[in-house]
Amino acid sequence: MAPPSATIRIATRASPLALWQAHHVQARLLQADPTLRVELLELTTRGDQILDRRLSKVGGKGLFVKELEVALQEHQADLAVHSLKDVPMVLAPEFELAAILERADPRDCLVSSRHASLAQLPQGARVGTSSLRREMALRARFAGLQIVSVRGNVGTRLAKLDRGDFDALVMAAAGLQRLGLGGRIAQILPPELFLPAPGQGALAIEIRAGDEAVRARLAHLEHAPTRACVTAERAVSRGLGGSCEFPLAAYAQIDQQRLHLRAWAGSATRGEMIEAQASGAAAQAEAIGLRVVEELKQCGVERLLAGG
Repeated sequence: MAPPSATIRIATRASPLALWQAHHVQARLLQADPTLRVELLELTTRGDQILDRRLSKVGGKGLFVKELEVALQEHQADLAVHSLKDVPMVLAPEFELAAILERADPRDCLVSSRHASLAQLPQGARVGTSSLRREMALRARFAGLQIVSVRGNVGTRLAKLDRGDFDALVMAAAGLQRLGLGGRIAQILPPELFLPAPGQGALAIEIRAGDEAVRARLAHLEHAPTRACVTAERAVSRGLGGSCEFPLAAYAQIDQQRLHLRAWAGSATRGEMIEAQASGAAAQAEAIGLRVVEELKQCGVERLLAGG
């Protein structure tokens, strides 16, 4: 008699995008081992429940991962799948990021049924975003727009746009593309215009620290170039305080083993931001991120961050 197949349990948020991400990881695991049983544990997080306030006001992006970490801790699940940009910059010692998958499109995009680009939006147009980073960039690059906070999953935000609450939304392109909603994108915003958030477009798999059996199951999902890029980006955030309470953008790219990192940070309310960049060997990703932090600090970023 054949031995029973191993079972892997994936903790995931219950939103459509999170479920897409979990099913994607499930399919990749089954592709590597068709005998594996892969089950999903769907959870609702505090971040999903609190929709009337900015995340920065109610505890930060960690609200999207806490319940999933509890499921890991209590052995209800073996791994959790996250959008990396939602993962706190410092994990508790009980956990580790065992795999970071190859990054999808990291860019932001404009969603609007009436306007083809940000440049075409009229003065006073209502633009919805949940991100202080996007608010900072909008105020810096497109003065005169009315920036309005919007929370909720992708479908909720699109419904608010369609009923006329906003003239446009600025969102992550990857989320729309993963849900088959790429046709809603009016304009892809290039990084030169809109620098992404640290880790944007990448999926991360969190496990209990030291769980070698699960880590081995995930080894084939690891994408080293993405790991290097997001390590540099997250080093910038960690070096400036590691929360979503201030606007920060950081984006790294690798060209022939050289990693180039750019970052913005500043004030969302005033639309002021300081830019910094650094390059070096991809193997030195963390150090490159810290060099960018030092450059931002030397240029006075802490004064802007303190001003809100």
